[in-house]
Amino acid sequence: MVNLKNYNVVLKHFVLLLTFSVVVSCAKQNYTVTKIEGKKIEISGKQSNTTEPIVGETAKEIESFIKPYRENVDKDLSEILAYCPETLDKSKGEWQTVIGSFLADITLEKTNKIFQSRENKSIDICILNHGGIRSIIPKGNVTARTAFEVMPFENTSIVISLKGEQILEMTSYFISEKKPHPLSGITFTIEKDKSVSSILIQGKPLDVTKIYYVVTSDYLSNGGDNMNFFKKGTAKFDLDYKLRNILIDYFKEVDTLKIPTDVRVKVIN
Repeated sequence: MVNLKNYNVVLKHFVLLLTFSVVVSCAKQNYTVTKIEGKKIEISGKQSNTTEPIVGETAKEIESFIKPYRENVDKDLSEILAYCPETLDKSKGEWQTVIGSFLADITLEKTNKIFQSRENKSIDICILNHGGIRSIIPKGNVTARTAFEVMPFENTSIVISLKGEQILEMTSYFISEKKPHPLSGITFTIEKDKSVSSILIQGKPLDVTKIYYVVTSDYLSNGGDNMNFFKKGTAKFDLDYKLRNILIDYFKEVDTLKIPTDVRVKVIN
């Protein structure tokens, strides 16, 4: 005869075990990220995972989606902001260019206001790099698109405090590079033997014991283009102000661009 008592005990244990298993399986699980993967999705004129071009309704849907954004961006970029009385071209000039002086001037002017309000100090010098100028500023109307063409990169303005000794290094670098890097706030003379003389900063003779504040791009502030003298700076101030935005803001504030004509690098032949 079957022992019903023992059978009931086994059945009870089975039911308890099954219930416990269900509760545990339904309990909240804590997950942790162990691996993150990504892939580049190319946007082109072909459908994904096929060589078939995007045509018909799919192409129309994509165009319909993109069109209002493209038109809005194009409208903003095409708005006339100011007038340039002459074409500014970085290829015209051995030791300095008009476009370089122009860009350095407005960078010094716009960033100095921010630096004065934040640090209660004034910027003495601006130096940018010749290679960072990517296009001309044509004679005629200028727009935000002009600024994007001249400065397509996302470089921001940085102020570095340099000792007078590093200013000497800066002028020596300028001569050795033989490139018309944009300068503002400083003038000097290159002698026949390629030495430097008559260094003036804001119209005053260089004082090697003084600290000078130099505004430049974040790229150059880290030693880009071999401007290693910036690595010896005693302090660094990020103004969070893109060089391109400086140019756009200047365009918006003036009717006609102010073209510099002064000599900043004098050469004795």
